[in-house]
Amino acid sequence: MQEYAGKTALVAEIEKAADMFIKEFESVAEADKDIRFGEVDRTPREIIAYQLGWMDLIRRWDRDELAGKEVMMPAPGYKWNQLGPLYKSFYDQYQDQSLAQLRELFVAAVDSLIEWLHGFSDDELFRPGGRKWAASTASGWPIWKWVHINTVAPFKSFRSKIRKWKKLRVTQQ
Repeated sequence: MQEYAGKTALVAEIEKAADMFIKEFESVAEADKDIRFGEVDRTPREIIAYQLGWMDLIRRWDRDELAGKEVMMPAPGYKWNQLGPLYKSFYDQYQDQSLAQLRELFVAAVDSLIEWLHGFSDDELFRPGGRKWAASTASGWPIWKWVHINTVAPFKSFRSKIRKWKKLRVTQQ
């Protein structure tokens, strides 16, 4: 897993990966947002909805902990071995959004996530125990790892998915 020298490096990588990711959708037509190809497991709308869902969950875990609520991970009603239905809930949540709206929501979610990250010290982000929710699993990860695997990592891997989707779309026309 990629390592970071501190919060500034983490934020810079999120900004870079998010920008490259969302720019891939500029050339996707609104009429094509729900087209699925067998070689790519998600539609363009679902790819963005997935990212929005995970960014929201990370923030929700933290809000719940700070409010004194029990943090339900990954989400209320879902277990870690039930991620498929969780992803479907993300897709359903954003099913009525246009691609332009999804791109705007994504940019706003990234901005909000970065603002949230600025509220942490490097110790809180990079040492285990910065938040109980982050250390609650057997891995005992610090916050930064949860952020990385739910932002930078999928922004990069899903960027390749949308690029493959676009190539398949061209060959289908």
